[in-house]
Amino acid sequence: MVNHITLVGRVVFEPELRTIESGESVSTLTLALKRPFKNNDTHTYESDFIRVTLWRGIAENAVQYCKKGSIIGIRGRVAQKTFHYEDEKTFSYPEVVAERLSFIHLGPKDKDQQDDLISD
Repeated sequence: MVNHITLVGRVVFEPELRTIESGESVSTLTLALKRPFKNNDTHTYESDFIRVTLWRGIAENAVQYCKKGSIIGIRGRVAQKTFHYEDEKTFSYPEVVAERLSFIHLGPKDKDQQDDLISD
């Protein structure tokens, strides 16, 4: 069985870095993915919004370089996230756990950061 996913899309909001109790860095972001076909009723392209979790160095790089509207590529796996509420109800949804992050286009206002990436 294979659990592998590749996504290319725009960052919906700027990611923020958090540190969990174990000391690991984690960040989440949402990617907007435009569908390759138009809706039959509205004749417009629709988008899907996918939540992505990034860990350690990938999370730190995303926070440093990704801005709202940046186009990035994510390679990773799908995981099932589950929350348990106080009233003993459970909510579950799939999320993507990033294993690799590729910067495709950071946007014109991020020219200085793009130069930093190229020189590294």
